[in-house]
Amino acid sequence: MGLLPLDIEILPPYDDRVFKLILTAPEAKPALMDLVPAVIKRPVTDIWVRNNELPSGDTEEKAERLDLNCVTDDGSQVDIEMQSSRIAEQQGGGHRNLIGKSIYYLCDLHSSQNSKGKSYDELARSYQITFCGYTIFPNRKDFISAYSMRHDTDNELLHDAINVMFVELSKLNDLLKKPVAEMTDLEMWAVFLRYAESPNYRDVVNRIIESKEALNVAGELLMSISQDERERAIFRSRRMYQSDQESNMRTARNEGHTEGVLAVARNALRKQMSIDDIADITGLTREELENLRDAD
Repeated sequence: MGLLPLDIEILPPYDDRVFKLILTAPEAKPALMDLVPAVIKRPVTDIWVRNNELPSGDTEEKAERLDLNCVTDDGSQVDIEMQSSRIAEQQGGGHRNLIGKSIYYLCDLHSSQNSKGKSYDELARSYQITFCGYTIFPNRKDFISAYSMRHDTDNELLHDAINVMFVELSKLNDLLKKPVAEMTDLEMWAVFLRYAESPNYRDVVNRIIESKEALNVAGELLMSISQDERERAIFRSRRMYQSDQESNMRTARNEGHTEGVLAVARNALRKQMSIDDIADITGLTREELENLRDAD
């Protein structure tokens, strides 16, 4: 039984490397066969992973893609990604970079099919699934958002060949109040992925693990990964790298903001606006503005 003890530190399954390790291990097939249909809402009787290799874990390989690419028995292609870090989402707002990346991956996946000897309506369905540790769509209550090709006024489906889905693991607070016996398969997976690392929620996670064989498999694999000293070292290294990147980006933004304020102040001084008015606009002090004027 893959129950998670309270006295052991568990690595977070929402970390992209841990997530892929759990689902690409040789014994992980039952877990993958349970998770995929839970998201795409189509039956799956068999599944194959096409990219089960992992980066070596070297500190210079942080930019490696850690998505999981698989194909089901009916030929459907499914690419699954775990996005836990906001590094690529620090600027611009609206998570346009993440959404654009998901669409790019989906189009690349669908167009990679061998169309020789086939008509285009015979191509298999393609799914891009992004599990995300933070909120992408704040105005939507549901933790899963699915998009396909539909008419922009009456919502008529044009084709179900391509589908992009986002599972927001930040929207599960209300779900924790729901009895495990009443949870859907996807809800159980979402709670496991989001809360397995936390001792505060270990009881509900273990009840989920006990209730479903596929999640028992995932729990056993997570325990094994969490006790692997090499994987723990890789996890710490990657977290340190992410923290450094986020710190560097904050510094760059702050420096960019300062340069922008100074540019506004210089322009206002050239137009001979009053020092007091410029101070109100920019937040700079009179002394700073006078030094800036003298330097120019």
